[in-house]
Amino acid sequence: ITLVDVYNRKQGRFQEGKFDTLPISGKNIYSTIDIELQKYGEHLMQNKTGAIVAIEPNSGEILSLISFPNYNPQELSGRNRSNNFKKLLDDKNKPLFNRALSGLYPPGSIFKTVQALIAASKANIELAFDRACAIDLATRGTSKSVLEAVRTSINPKVIDCMIEGRETIDGVAKDGIQVKVRVRVTVRSNLDRYVGSAQEETVIARVGESIVSTIGSSENYKAVLENPNSITEKVLDRGLDQGTAFEILSIDIADVDLGENRGAALRSSQAAADKEVAQAQAEIRRAAAVALEQENVAKVQEMQAKLVEAEAQIPLAMAEAFKSGNLGVMDYYKLRNVEADTEMRDSISKGSDQD
Repeated sequence: ITLVDVYNRKQGRFQEGKFDTLPISGKNIYSTIDIELQKYGEHLMQNKTGAIVAIEPNSGEILSLISFPNYNPQELSGRNRSNNFKKLLDDKNKPLFNRALSGLYPPGSIFKTVQALIAASKANIELAFDRACAIDLATRGTSKSVLEAVRTSINPKVIDCMIEGRETIDGVAKDGIQVKVRVRVTVRSNLDRYVGSAQEETVIARVGESIVSTIGSSENYKAVLENPNSITEKVLDRGLDQGTAFEILSIDIADVDLGENRGAALRSSQAAADKEVAQAQAEIRRAAAVALEQENVAKVQEMQAKLVEAEAQIPLAMAEAFKSGNLGVMDYYKLRNVEADTEMRDSISKGSDQD
């Protein structure tokens, strides 16, 4: 038994070999790793991140166990192992993390892919294995599958166009009448463009938009009721399946019904709005008239005040005229007579007005 220090340096024998014994061979350990398969897997994983685990289904033997990026175990021995360990620990690619043993990956299965290939072969549909795998990957995490894609390619699927939970697609004709249409779209999967293409939701949205537009361009609701096929013909001519995973075979009108008179409702709302505007403008004019009236009243009061002020100056002016000799006693009496005559005439005219 040889002793070593914390740096793996030999320090001699333990108690001078007192407890040394001859080695005894233990049980053999047999590795099931296929060295050629292991080398090939490591070659494929160069400059990549991930793991490869190959298992023999019959026995459960591990044929290949690969995790990348990895590291050289020699780096964790010797005097520089602390520095090397810190570098490996700080590496953003996490080479210390064994992805083959600790990584969490969704379980893979080729059953649906194989079933899809069998179904396509029986239906005389050309479907390469690579294409089937690509479709399988594209449908992961969704409600779709490669098998469903192939089945829809063989047996077309009918989609009920329901937008935001409504069973009908509503449009308004030029006469203002709302038309409600129940639409069913028959589609078939296009396997050549299934990967990366839009799904059913896009088809429904496009069909809904086109039907609303077609109804809106109709002169009146009668034109829609008399010939509902004109809607589907115009919609089909627009090529709504471009960029989607489906080929639209037909668009069928299941039901047509009338809704509200949106035109009348809009005109009624517009009339109410115009009435409120007119009332507001009338209120503005009334307020302006009241303000002008108050202004005129203030002006009258101002003129009356000036008149009273001017009348108050008359006695002072007469007194000054007496002092200066510009006004005599006879002149004063004549002035008083004129005032009395004026008051008499006013009283007579008021009395005649009352009669």
